[in-house]
Amino acid sequence: MGRLRLILRLATRDLRRRRAETVLLLLAFTAATTTLTLGLALQGVTSRPYERTRAATNGPDGVVRLNATHPSHMLTHDDLGMLTAVAKRPGVVARSGPYPSTWGVVRAHGHATGAQVEGRDPQHAMVDQPKLTAGRWVGRDESVVMEAGLADALGVRVGDQVTVSGRSFTVSGVAVTAAIAPYPAACLATCEPEADKPERDNSGLIWATRADTRALATTTNPLYYVMNLKLAHPDSADTFADKIASEQSFRAPAVASVDTWLNVRHRDARTTDTVRMDLLVAGWLLGMLAIASVAVLVGGRMADQTRRVGLLKAVGGTPALVAAVLLAEYLVIAVAAATAGIGTGTLVAPILTSTGGALLGSSGLPPVTAPEAAIVVAVALLVAISATFVPAVRAARTSTVRALADTARAPKRRPRLVALSARLPVPLLLGLRLAARRPRRSTLGAASIAITVSGVVAVLTAHQRVNSEHFAGPDALVNPLADRLNETMLLVTVMIGVLASINAIFIVWATVLDARHSSAVVRALGASPRQVASGLVAAQAIPVLFGAVLGLPGGILLYTGVRHGGTVTLPSPLWLATVLLGTVVIIPALTILPARTGAHRSLANSLQTETT
Repeated sequence: MGRLRLILRLATRDLRRRRAETVLLLLAFTAATTTLTLGLALQGVTSRPYERTRAATNGPDGVVRLNATHPSHMLTHDDLGMLTAVAKRPGVVARSGPYPSTWGVVRAHGHATGAQVEGRDPQHAMVDQPKLTAGRWVGRDESVVMEAGLADALGVRVGDQVTVSGRSFTVSGVAVTAAIAPYPAACLATCEPEADKPERDNSGLIWATRADTRALATTTNPLYYVMNLKLAHPDSADTFADKIASEQSFRAPAVASVDTWLNVRHRDARTTDTVRMDLLVAGWLLGMLAIASVAVLVGGRMADQTRRVGLLKAVGGTPALVAAVLLAEYLVIAVAAATAGIGTGTLVAPILTSTGGALLGSSGLPPVTAPEAAIVVAVALLVAISATFVPAVRAARTSTVRALADTARAPKRRPRLVALSARLPVPLLLGLRLAARRPRRSTLGAASIAITVSGVVAVLTAHQRVNSEHFAGPDALVNPLADRLNETMLLVTVMIGVLASINAIFIVWATVLDARHSSAVVRALGASPRQVASGLVAAQAIPVLFGAVLGLPGGILLYTGVRHGGTVTLPSPLWLATVLLGTVVIIPALTILPARTGAHRSLANSLQTETT
């Protein structure tokens, strides 16, 4: 029998003998690889719908906006000459406009939000002719066409009545455009939101007739003009815009600014990019939790397989063979989990990449490229090797005689710990001594809980920031970015929770195996199985408490680091207290069943060495 075949047979046999542990570990790995796959697959996923929309609408390469530099100045025909001068610059090959525009508040179905109203002609424009997805184009007064993202948020359909700055209009059509970012990002680059003008904070786009647009203008929201340009070299749009800005005199009565198609495409991808960043961070967090899961499981298996290692070495197995068998088990699981994670991530990604009605088409099924799949597999293998290598080598280097004897290791006596625990109730005494006997395992448990709580707090912080971005008031719309982030937060929180629960079960079961001799001795001296089980649970509660306390500031620091500083809106103290209390209560509760199972093992079986 070949060496490789022997290693695989031994590894497969061991996996079959411990099916429950294998399934739990496979689940832990799959959660991490799925999240990492999602983060990699979402990169740049919105570029395809934007390009389709841009082609269908003959989207502009640059949108020039002419504003008065002072509120008291009303734009004149002389000021419009600045737009004519821009249109005659070298490199400009086509234009449409100028179009009169203003700002207003649109209300429908009990909700209100800001809107940029642009006056258009019934005739189709050479540049930026919005593509109708329903209804007809503007052609008569008292009717408007609504940008699809805004219509979707308001729940508006063709034929509905809406009010814009107090005037009633009929929605004659719904359309998409590549000239401006969809709701709620119409004002991100083309205007400066002001405290007394909430309609500019989160806004969409409405097209009306020129006459209706002029009638909606007020002294608070005066007319401004927009003009759409086609350039001979679209990729140089940013350079063109910078040159216009550098030549402006802000002491003039009017100033022209240019927003480029590259910026619009970037803002279109804002939601998906936010989700992608959250998933990438979650992927690495889950990867670290997976390392903890594997390390704890390997340690537990070493305690349960000591005699088996001795038997392998007694029949001629070298330390290298023993280590290879132990490593092979987890490498097989890692490859299987990476395959499952890539498949699951590819299927789940479309749920998180939907662009709604704001762009033509959909993002479709984000393809997982060969390099991305290789990254996922490599990370899974690296996690398995990182967590398994040291315990496997340590087990392989154990002497054959000691492994066959499988005797209980004598605990280290620490006088201060003995004096401190002597006056405690029996369950706390046992728990403190078990935690102190395995400081590395306790540290690993505290670290896994800290990672879990940090991930949850980071997600809550991101959610709080998005919800605090100007979406307020009894009739305000729901923030679309918050909706998408809620979906992501639910996915990430469930995965982190599942992995943390698996970790807790692994840790307590490893402690049960490691403490089977000492627990049997304690029971022989008079302790009840209930007291022993409570001691095993208490041994986990101590690192859980430390990890939860460390995770609260850790999550805030993690989120700040991902955002590269800036203002951070903290979750409410009630949410933070709920996370802390929930972790301290739920995680130890999950350990009760395995602790009770281990505590009720017969004394005879616990005191004798393993015979298989």
